[in-house]
Amino acid sequence: MEYKVPSQTRIGHVHLKVSDLDKSLAFYRDLLGFEVMQRYGSQAVFISAGGYHHHIGLNTWYSRNAPPAPQKAPGLFHTAILYPTRKDLAIILKRLIGAQYPLTGMSDHGVSEAIYLDDPDGNGVELYWDKPKELWPLDAAGELQMVTEHLDVQGLLAEAE
Repeated sequence: MEYKVPSQTRIGHVHLKVSDLDKSLAFYRDLLGFEVMQRYGSQAVFISAGGYHHHIGLNTWYSRNAPPAPQKAPGLFHTAILYPTRKDLAIILKRLIGAQYPLTGMSDHGVSEAIYLDDPDGNGVELYWDKPKELWPLDAAGELQMVTEHLDVQGLLAEAE
């Protein structure tokens, strides 16, 4: 019998190796708005949304002052941060634009709308919201058909008004 992970299973947190905690906190805390739950000096910090023990762990245990990992090497492609509503995604996009933070891409995937950027260590970050399931694109057989299409940036930003 084939094993399937329980449907209620969720990815609990991501733990990233970073070169400098203060630079990472300037991004994750000060720009994206995560709150610090616990800090271990200059070695590690745990941050969250809404008071959870941690959604993201940042540490310098093996990476203090190290250069970013090569882009074309095995490793984490990106951390995806799911926003509860389209308006919430619009608000963070407006914040990023206001801070002139460089974006690496924006896409409509049919199931979601996403903004892509890199943190200070070159770790990929996806900020997205999921569309209601009844709007997800399906083929004639009812199979999910995710896409990568142009994001309606102006329509998204209008949500932040």
